[in-house]
Amino acid sequence: MAEQPGKNKGNVSYRPGGGFIFYALLLTILVAFSVMVFGNNYGNRETTTLSDVMGFINSDNYEVSDVTVNGTTVTVVYKEQGSSINKELVQQIPSEYVDDLVNKLETAKNQGKIKNYDYTEPFDWGTLINIAFFVATLVIVVMVFMSLSRTAKDSNSVFSFGNNRARLSNPNDIKVGFGDVAGADEEKEELAEVVDFLKYPAKYQALGAKIPKGVLLYGPPGTGKTLLARAVAGEAGVKFFYISGSDFVEMLVGVGASRVRSLFADAKKEAPSVVFIDEIDAVGRKRGAGLGGGQDEREQTLNQILVEMDGFSPNQNVIVIAATNRVDVLDPALLRPGRFDRRIMVNMPDANGREEILKIHARNKKLADDVDLHEIALSTVGFTGADLENLLNEAALLAARKNLDKVTMLEITDATFRVQMGPEKKSKKLTDKVKKLTAYHEAGHAVVLKATSDFQKVDRVTIIPAGGAGGYTAYKPIEDTDFYTEKMLLDTIKMSLGGRAAEEIFLGEISTGAASDLQQCNRIAKNMIKRYGLSEKFRNMVFGDDNDEVFLGYSFGQVQGYSDSTAAEIDAEIKRIIDKCYEETKQILRDKSAIVEALASRLIEKNTVDGPEFEKIYESGGTDGQDGGSLLGGDLNITGNVAPGLV
Repeated sequence: MAEQPGKNKGNVSYRPGGGFIFYALLLTILVAFSVMVFGNNYGNRETTTLSDVMGFINSDNYEVSDVTVNGTTVTVVYKEQGSSINKELVQQIPSEYVDDLVNKLETAKNQGKIKNYDYTEPFDWGTLINIAFFVATLVIVVMVFMSLSRTAKDSNSVFSFGNNRARLSNPNDIKVGFGDVAGADEEKEELAEVVDFLKYPAKYQALGAKIPKGVLLYGPPGTGKTLLARAVAGEAGVKFFYISGSDFVEMLVGVGASRVRSLFADAKKEAPSVVFIDEIDAVGRKRGAGLGGGQDEREQTLNQILVEMDGFSPNQNVIVIAATNRVDVLDPALLRPGRFDRRIMVNMPDANGREEILKIHARNKKLADDVDLHEIALSTVGFTGADLENLLNEAALLAARKNLDKVTMLEITDATFRVQMGPEKKSKKLTDKVKKLTAYHEAGHAVVLKATSDFQKVDRVTIIPAGGAGGYTAYKPIEDTDFYTEKMLLDTIKMSLGGRAAEEIFLGEISTGAASDLQQCNRIAKNMIKRYGLSEKFRNMVFGDDNDEVFLGYSFGQVQGYSDSTAAEIDAEIKRIIDKCYEETKQILRDKSAIVEALASRLIEKNTVDGPEFEKIYESGGTDGQDGGSLLGGDLNITGNVAPGLV
């Protein structure tokens, strides 16, 4: 068996403060106890009864020179008649006989039977021991109580079940303000009123105005809801309680409600303050939404939150801010006026917002002169603030990996692809057949996109595998848009079908590489009919409920809102739209066959064609192909930047 590290074999070491000190202390106690018990009774000593002591004093056979009474211990120094050797007699007597003994000694001294005696009053050891025991007990009780109090404050303690788990930030520790939040101007305006109330509550109270008790921030993940809440506390200069909704839920019944009471009690003591409950849907979901009973721990916790928010005055300078990604699953009682009075949707940032966010996250980054944050903002449609922060961080990591002094546009471009598609698998060996198939597939996407779309442009085409894709076509919008016309949707379907159509026309066979393309086409066509009323047959008609229920108990008994014959007609209309777009896509590729051939050849040669080089190939009609630029998109399983809200 191998020796374990840190183990000494065959020797023993004594650590300072360890076993050696323990044995030394034990020896000292034993010596002290011996002295207390036996006193200085060394040499010639005899032990007799009390009557013998008085017999020695009164006897003519002994010459008593000295008698010492020390408490209840009597010591008689004597010598026999005719002897010169002093002897010593020691006797313990009951304390109640001490006074009588002293009187007899005084009489004996007066009679000349003893030369001298010394008397020391007895010490009441019993009283001292009782006092010491009482003090020690009191000290132990106080120490145990203080230890339990400290332990109860520890979040991992068995005594801390009922305490809230909120993390408290002091105003001086909060360095976040509205200046650190970008891309959410309207949201900041809504919250500025809350900040003003926390700073100057008397102004509102004088007018009889009531500030909202609760503010609910909702929106997609990563849009900055938590950052906005911290900015409110930072701007107001008040204490900030942060807790997650899951921190309330515990195995033991009633613990969640106890933590809610503890949280609000602490917030009132620290007023003015901000209580931020992140992911409130963990405890705030609709009650009675399941198939079983509703009296579970989560619902009891929710009930306590409702009671607490109703239980304090709006002028107590405590603002409750909550955040969630799913406002549709929250209990209606939580959203009524008097609880979360104000609801603020934190939207995805637009191009200008993304540019401002990039400026904030680029403060501590060394960027090269060729970095254009506006261009990056246009290329990152659908990115949240958290995504943009991660993008710049990945770019900095790539630059450090290359030992660069500054982050260039190339690193940011590559980081964008890396974030969305995953790292490129350049080490993967592709056969000539696979490279040719992938090249024509991606060339079909790119050419159809350029030929049909007037709101997007090709940014990169590559046949290098990345993530789960065998290749991808990257494209970006020319400008931000909040809506999509019927033509834009049909053009997106054609672009998605471009890969399969190119395989059929130029290779004479089709592959499974278009699986995700077909899923995207079918989703868009289905939504055009059922959600947007954009089909020829069902113009201005919608089908089904747009509110997707997430609870089995609510959706279990739901039935289709239209007949089976209508469902069959919807399926036929989906097929008609896709078939029509597919035929038009094939015609585009036949008309642009020279461009497709040139682009596919360039991809087989270089693996990657960036936006500027693609534009040269397209504009030259397939007779030119030079160097290129950078950014994001699809796959051999091609996807691409899909319009938000359409899938």
